[in-house]
Amino acid sequence: MSLCSSLSPSVIVTRLRAAGCVFAEDEAELLLSTARDAAHLSVMVDRRVVGLPLEHVLGWAEFLGRRVAVDPGVFVPRRRTEFLVERAVALAPPRAVVVDLCCGSGALGAALAGALERVELYAADVDPAAVRCARRNVTAVGGQVYEGDLYAPLPAALRGRIDVLLANVPYVPTGEIELLPPEARIHEARVALDGGADGLDVLRRVTAEAARWLAPGGHLLFETSERQAPRAVETVARDGLLPQVVTSEELYATVVIGRKDAPGEG
Repeated sequence: MSLCSSLSPSVIVTRLRAAGCVFAEDEAELLLSTARDAAHLSVMVDRRVVGLPLEHVLGWAEFLGRRVAVDPGVFVPRRRTEFLVERAVALAPPRAVVVDLCCGSGALGAALAGALERVELYAADVDPAAVRCARRNVTAVGGQVYEGDLYAPLPAALRGRIDVLLANVPYVPTGEIELLPPEARIHEARVALDGGADGLDVLRRVTAEAARWLAPGGHLLFETSERQAPRAVETVARDGLLPQVVTSEELYATVVIGRKDAPGEG
């Protein structure tokens, strides 16, 4: 690609640094490698400098070694959430039936399907923009995406068949939304962030129905904060699942796993 001299790597790095981008050199390299031509690069740099998330500017995010399409306004998959998917991979049986609730871009379900040999994958989100984006990622690995509130749009035939239920629910308390970085607060859908007064409102709705949808021995996995984990565990147990908390210090991730008893257990 031939780029005009005014958009040399050093100029881009300087502009990104001035805009507060901590990893300006890395971002400049990504912008340069993604741009189709000099005009496209100029637009991308301008969008990043005014505060758009890098992933929205690029049109993709890297998640567990995969490039996942991420459209403007759609929740950007966080690196810490890779830990959730890794735990799900370890728990998934052969030919697993997987559902990705609150799927956003569909990054979790697509990554899980990519890590397993045979998967029956379904995803759902209430946000139409997220559903459009997820269809690009999930259908590419043979899955299906539905638009609607939590379990409501899923095929009824999935009841009692789900082996792995990924639920990357919003868990930021409403009163703390304004404390989020501008990239999230301004440029990601609020429905993907706001978890209600204590951050667990959506989770409670997920766990209330989870046992009906999970197969015997199936698992629900969701991310939460370290502070919220004890109350999340109480919620999981109250709704009939066996809870477990796993953490990754490296990724600063806390994941709660809820297991449904198989016949003869308990």
